[in-house]
Amino acid sequence: MERGESPAFYMQSDDLLKLVERQMPYGKYKGRLLADLPGNYLNWFAREGFPTGELGRLLALMHELDHNGLSELLSPLRVKK
Repeated sequence: MERGESPAFYMQSDDLLKLVERQMPYGKYKGRLLADLPGNYLNWFAREGFPTGELGRLLALMHELDHNGLSELLSPLRVKK
């Protein structure tokens, strides 16, 4: 998948769980869960192009959830501490 290509068609069954478990590996929000990234940051990736590979696919999925007001779907998947 090339940078900027829409990865929406490649969603896998455990991707929602990955959003609440994986952290952003670099940048301004390094260490923050993908599910907790702010909408404006996700919008920036949507405009500039998502990274290649799994990270880009997960960021694109999170962008879609955030953009469509569906982020609360992830609440039951979050680990209770």
